[in-house]
This record gives sequence, structure tokens and C-alpha cells, in this order.
Amino acid sequence: MEPFEAKLVAAATGATLTALTMTPFDVVKTRLQTQPPRPQQLFPQPPFNTCCQAANSGCVRRMSSLARATVEGEIVCVWDHGVYRAERVNGFFDAVRHVWRAEGMSGLWKGTGTTLLIGVPSATCYMLTYDTLCHSVLPTVVSPSVPSALIPLSSGILARTMVSSLASPLELVRTNLQSTPISADTPHTLQSVLTSVRALTKAHGVRYLWRGLGPTLWRDVPFSGLYWAGYESIKSAFERRGKSGATVAFASGAVSGTTAALLTSPFDVLKTRRQSIVMTSPGRSTASLPLLLEILHTEGISALYAGILPRIVKIAPACGIMIACYEGVGRFLTKPDTRRIS
Repeated sequence: MEPFEAKLVAAATGATLTALTMTPFDVVKTRLQTQPPRPQQLFPQPPFNTCCQAANSGCVRRMSSLARATVEGEIVCVWDHGVYRAERVNGFFDAVRHVWRAEGMSGLWKGTGTTLLIGVPSATCYMLTYDTLCHSVLPTVVSPSVPSALIPLSSGILARTMVSSLASPLELVRTNLQSTPISADTPHTLQSVLTSVRALTKAHGVRYLWRGLGPTLWRDVPFSGLYWAGYESIKSAFERRGKSGATVAFASGAVSGTTAALLTSPFDVLKTRRQSIVMTSPGRSTASLPLLLEILHTEGISALYAGILPRIVKIAPACGIMIACYEGVGRFLTKPDTRRIS
């Protein structure tokens, strides 16, 4: 294949593989970030097998992160054989159990179709845009005296800004498909979410589809810049030691992706909350700064890192898989006399 065709196929292959394998982590992360705030407990540590919820209510744990309390402010906290049971999901593995028990295995892959619809074209465009900017455009217009890390950093920022802006309406749909529904009786489906989107667009105009783009850019643009600057630096360090190939690309991408994800996690929470609010509470303000202050005031700084474990568990292999496919598959498919995938 010609270099451009090889890169195109390699990027699409990496995006598809990443979407199919990493969606469960995205679902869990979104559920953790969109569940209702933790209610104040009546007892910090209730006695063994003692119920501490509204009177005349059965001590039954609703086994789904989808469920809400039937009584406003109801608290469910039961000690059962030494295990603390609560309405809320308490971390990554508890969230997986909730979704699995309530919705089955398919619940962990909720939104996969939309993820493929968004992920494959946008990731392909993103990789090709970055590659073009980093290796063809910016080197011709930037002074050689500029630090080498600045070119991949700038290329990543520009590429992500363009692609995220175009894909924002689809991202809104995907986030709400994966978010915590209002009740267990009305789980989100693609049809229900699209119906809501049409109603909101009719009421507020087409610009409403880009609500949440600000936090998305705040998350993705710094992440992209940090990721590519780190990736190129780590890969160059390996190459100076005579090591290269898909394995090096995977390791460089995983390490750089993890670092960037840790630094940008609060923006990821803001983006998810804002897009969820757009669909569930249309009249509520979603401005980034007031939302940030509200989260800090009502839930504390730890809420800005909700879902960090599934995000890291997803991003590290996702970044590694994507870049390893792009470089490995691209190099394999390129004609021997034109082989140069970077």
C-alpha cells in the first residue's frame, strides 16, 4: 500500500480494536461519575444486620447503579455478614457488579455502536491529522531552535481541537447512553437518547448539541498535547538505546497516556457531568466554573477523581493498542520502498 493508505487502515484497525476492548471501562467510569451524590448516613457504622433507612421499608439493596431511592433522601445501609451494602456503587469493582447483575454482560458494552460510530472515524482522522501536522506541516514552519517536544505537543493540541469539535454531538449521545438512568424501569436506549436529543434541539436550537464541548476540550486538548509530547520523548529515549517497533510504541503510549490521564482527570469529570446534566436537567446551568465549585462544595475534591481507576485501566492499554497498531500495522502494510511510518 501507499503510505497514506497504510496509515488510514492502521488507524481504523487500532480504533476499532480499542473501542471493542475498552468500552466496559468507559461504561463503569461514566456510571461512577454520574451517580447521585453520597447521602449523609444516619449511622457511621450501623450495628450488625441493622437497617438504617426510612421506617416501614424493607432492608433490600437494589442491586443496580440504575436505581434511585423510592423515598426522597432514603438511605440504605445494611451490614450483612461483615459486608457493607449500600445504594451507591463503591468503586470500580462494585460498579462492575452492579451493571453486570442489573443489565447482564451486554450492559458493560452499552454504547459500543455509538462508540464505534464516533471512535473509528474520529480516531482515524485524529491520527492522520496529527501525523500530517507533526511530520509534514509544523517542521516546515517552526524554527529548528524550538524544543523538539513543542512540535508533537502543538500537533496534538491542534488535531484534538479540530476532531473533538466535529464529534461533540455524537459524544453527547454516547455519554448519555452510558450514564446512570433516572430509574431502573427506564434504562437508556439509543432510541430514548435520540428522542431526548431531538426534543432538546427543537427547544434550544442546534447549538445545544455542543453543550459540554468546553469541558471536553479542557480534558482532551491538554491530554492530547501532554500525551504526544510524552510519547515522542519516551520513544526517542528507547530509540537512542537501539530499541524500536510495536512493543516500544505500546509501552511509550501506555506510560504517556497514564500520566496525561492523571493530570486531566478533573476535566473528564466536568465533561461527563455537564453532558449528563444537559439531558437530565435541561434548565440547569452547566457553566464549567459554577459546576466545579458545586462539586467541590457538595462532594469534595475526591469527586473530581471519580472513575479514575477505570479511566487509567482503560487509557493505558487503549493508548498502547492504538499507537502500536498505527505504527506496527502501518509499517507492515507500507510498500518496502516507501516504508516510513512514524
